Amino acid sequence: MHRSYRFILGLALAAAPVVAAAQPANITAAVASTARTPDNVKLDESRKPTEVLRFFGLRRGMQVLDLFGANKYWSEIIAPAIGPSGHVTVWEPTQFYKGDAPKEFDAFAARQKNVSLISSPFEAPNLPSNKFDFAMLNLNYHDTYWQSEKYGIPRMDPSAFLKTLNAAMKRGGIVGVIDHVANPNKDTRAMVEAEHRIDPEVVKRDFRRAGFALVGTSNLLRNPKDEHNLLVFDPHIRGKTDRFIFKFRKVR
Repeated sequence: MHRSYRFILGLALAAAPVVAAAQPANITAAVASTARTPDNVKLDESRKPTEVLRFFGLRRGMQVLDLFGANKYWSEIIAPAIGPSGHVTVWEPTQFYKGDAPKEFDAFAARQKNVSLISSPFEAPNLPSNKFDFAMLNLNYHDTYWQSEKYGIPRMDPSAFLKTLNAAMKRGGIVGVIDHVANPNKDTRAMVEAEHRIDPEVVKRDFRRAGFALVGTSNLLRNPKDEHNLLVFDPHIRGKTDRFIFKFRKVR
């Protein structure tokens, strides 16, 4: 009996970290924090961060990757929500990480100890392997089809980007993808160049080929009044675009 008790106790202790890590993140308090950047708070109405992060299943203790996140919108919420046992790694392309951005992010990271940033060229993301439980890819996947001489963005291969992302995720890890809806079309690159939108079916196809399974969708950010015919930066639709939300899991 004594031996059985020790065996059961050992199993319970071994499982304890897993139970702790599975606790829901304190998203509501993090969104309400007065420490957030005022300009980021203004985006909440159109981004619905509390509902979105609950849909993606954010948990305390997670290792999180925030892609294209130097503006701190998601990391200001996620880092306190996941607690000190979790960590947010922001990745930002060097083409965009200029001006006051490094100084501002360093000041944020000095206050929020469980945040760090990696910057590397857009076409060569430098991410650690097998590290992340969750990745946020908000309004930027379409840019892997984009090319811009002005911003120093070469023609890229989206499948190479996703191969790197896949290698960075733990098996079973979740990638949350939000992007601007485009109507079905025959030329994804031309659509991205013209409107910075992407056909949701293209995203599903790309992620499936890269070893991810679509395990959830949400209509939280859909807008039926958006006719998908304007550049997303057009003042008539900016901040109000029709957006899809996909939840992918790494399966291979």
